[in-house]
Amino acid sequence: MQKFVGTGVALITPFKKDLSVDFDALIKLVNYNIENGTDYLVINGTTGESATITPKEKQEIIDVIIKTNNSRLPLVLGVGGNNTALVVEELKTRNFTGIDGILSVAPYYSKPTQEGFYQHYKAIAEATDLPIIVYNVPGRTAKNMEPATTLRLAKDFSNIVAVKEAGNNQQQYYTLLKAKPADFLIISGDDDLAFGVTLAGGSGVISVIGQAFPKAFSTMINYGLKGNAKEGFDIHFKMMDVIDYIFEENNPAGIKTVLQELDICNNDVRLPLVKASSQLQGKIAKFVTNF
Repeated sequence: MQKFVGTGVALITPFKKDLSVDFDALIKLVNYNIENGTDYLVINGTTGESATITPKEKQEIIDVIIKTNNSRLPLVLGVGGNNTALVVEELKTRNFTGIDGILSVAPYYSKPTQEGFYQHYKAIAEATDLPIIVYNVPGRTAKNMEPATTLRLAKDFSNIVAVKEAGNNQQQYYTLLKAKPADFLIISGDDDLAFGVTLAGGSGVISVIGQAFPKAFSTMINYGLKGNAKEGFDIHFKMMDVIDYIFEENNPAGIKTVLQELDICNNDVRLPLVKASSQLQGKIAKFVTNF
């Protein structure tokens, strides 16, 4: 699954001032990433405000990205939830033409047991032939999928090809890297740990900040893949502050503020999220000016 090695970015969904989807800004963002080193694009993840996107908007977003991308980069689509039957139904009925894989978040709110996680992903794996990236993000789902469960899934299902691990737990990354099957990808979902994880044997990142600084971030990850620690950490240290800033209040309000400073889109988000505070906007503006 070399197509998912390197720097993937979890695309935001730009909005106009009336909070309708800004497709012109979305096209600009996609081209900006393709032209500046991003390796693959992730559609309709948490960063894309998937919780407040309507089914009609989701399909329109997919269609615009597929058309804009024009087969230049692999595309991953977010298809997940805490109703296993509905996820399976979407996998069986959606047209996935132009999509190279799916990212499926661990069931949120329900707080399943480890066996519940396993059975959920078993049902998903049996519903599609597409490559599946499982997504462990306990800060959002309220329950950690433990390494033993992830590794069990990796062993039992050939189309479960990777995990996006976003528990911000370095030891959990190391446990996965130590015991994973040779062809299973450990993808960082933590921008602040991404370089170190890649350097330790990970397959790269699905990044939030990467879509704003794709050239720098993808260069850093490539250094990690090649084992070039000093060069990669030089970039990591330069980006540490802005990575902290974009998660300081909520995601994606922070990254949208960065993209506004780069004149790609505005920083509007849909409730219950709110725009970054004026204080945070000031810190981000100063960083972007000096970067």
